[in-house]
Amino acid sequence: MNDHVAVTEQSTNDIRRVVLVTGLSGAGRTTCLKTLEDIGFEAVDNLPLSLMPALLAPFATTDVPQPTGKIAIGADTRTRDFDAETFLANLDQLRGNGVSISVVFLDCDTDVLIRRFTETRRRHPLAKDRPVADGIRIERRLLAPVRERADIVIDSSHLSLPDFRQVLTGGLDIADARILTVTVTSFGFRNGLPREADMVFDVRFLSNPHYDEALRPLDGRDQSVADFIRKDPGFGDYFNRLTAFIEPLLPRFTEEGKSYLTVAIGCTGGRHRSVFVATDLAEWLRKSGHTVTLRHRDLDKAAAD
Repeated sequence: MNDHVAVTEQSTNDIRRVVLVTGLSGAGRTTCLKTLEDIGFEAVDNLPLSLMPALLAPFATTDVPQPTGKIAIGADTRTRDFDAETFLANLDQLRGNGVSISVVFLDCDTDVLIRRFTETRRRHPLAKDRPVADGIRIERRLLAPVRERADIVIDSSHLSLPDFRQVLTGGLDIADARILTVTVTSFGFRNGLPREADMVFDVRFLSNPHYDEALRPLDGRDQSVADFIRKDPGFGDYFNRLTAFIEPLLPRFTEEGKSYLTVAIGCTGGRHRSVFVATDLAEWLRKSGHTVTLRHRDLDKAAAD
């Protein structure tokens, strides 16, 4: 990421925003908080309601400089001292003090909630000694006043994670400025595949500098090695096909909510060909506007390819 982009992103994120996340147990509160955290919010879960005014006091309208940043707070019937009346009273007090708050209420079909609790083998917090359905019914009744006052109600019953993210950010009118960080790593097949790799490409078909005595002690970052590999008749076409294959995938990974992607380039020992191709690929990705990290896993190993 260049300096201009970094400055632009920072200025976009410096917005005072408070989101309260509540709703039925099992409806996706944790997922909601993680989603908000991914797009720049500080997430606080299970905060006792009695502590909420103190936490958000700096966001109130006062004569002193106010903080920048965004905070998301999760609270439901599992939260200590939670009840709908106290929750709404705190909400009114904070809004009366000038705090800009959005309330997100997470709902879900009863049969879906029952299946989720059954699959995870977790007890419903309000059904310790009774069927899950009873706990859900009680919780719906307790939270009815909160649901009525919510700014956004999201039914998570049949939402995929990307759809949930889209509904949440759209409802809150938040720019979903997700950034996919791509790590390009070179490696040697003789030392095993990188476990973290999402995609692996083999460049052992390229001309091998190892068999040139002058190039053998060098590595793929040296210009003479780069020139040697570029002269391979197959390199240019391969690299063009490689970038053409990867380019349309990156926005799709972002849409699916992926934050990190690792592309591994391998040769025999991880010293010459993979290092050169990985370096070229990382540079191409940077020029295409992507956030890139480059690493050479096996470069420091004594054996050359």
